[in-house]
Amino acid sequence: MIKLVCTALLFTVTAAAQAATLLVFGDSLSSAYGIGPREGWVTLMEERLKQKKFDYNVVNASISGETTSGGATRIDEALARTKPGLVIVALGGNDGLRGLPATQTQANLGRIVEAAKRSGARVLLVGIRMPPNYGAQYVREFDAIYTGVARRHKIPLVPFMLQGVWGQLDMMQPDNIHPTAAAQPVILETVWKGLQPLLKRGGTGNRK
Repeated sequence: MIKLVCTALLFTVTAAAQAATLLVFGDSLSSAYGIGPREGWVTLMEERLKQKKFDYNVVNASISGETTSGGATRIDEALARTKPGLVIVALGGNDGLRGLPATQTQANLGRIVEAAKRSGARVLLVGIRMPPNYGAQYVREFDAIYTGVARRHKIPLVPFMLQGVWGQLDMMQPDNIHPTAAAQPVILETVWKGLQPLLKRGGTGNRK
């Protein structure tokens, strides 16, 4: 009996040690801003991973109000601390809302992606779009940020996190910037399409 118990404990510890880390590196759209902490799409993603038997420890390092400049400053520490096998980069919205130059945002995202890839992690880039009132030229330049980074670094791209959510009154909070709890399953489906091909079973995806 003692031998069986020890074997079971060893198996559990080994399985936990082998679980890969999935790092979500975003802003308020990924940090469950304005809704319950368990209602956000990142938590829903974690639950789906478990349901589908993908062995990942999800770490949400998203910070409300974060810009790509802030992300570029803290990415090395986040990577060293979590040692992820997979990173979802979902930044840029606050840059756009502040009207920052698209070239600056693109350069910062590039540095974040480069750091993640250099660490040995696979990367999924998740984009955001600016509303028309920012002007047609800026909207086009902002869209081009994500396609440019994805193409240059040869990583998959989810073009628009809020696809099917943006503009739907029942899915946006009163500020018309942050999605409601009802929108989170829709966001998950959008992100999942890009994420699923990158997932590995067995939890062997962490860098050492």
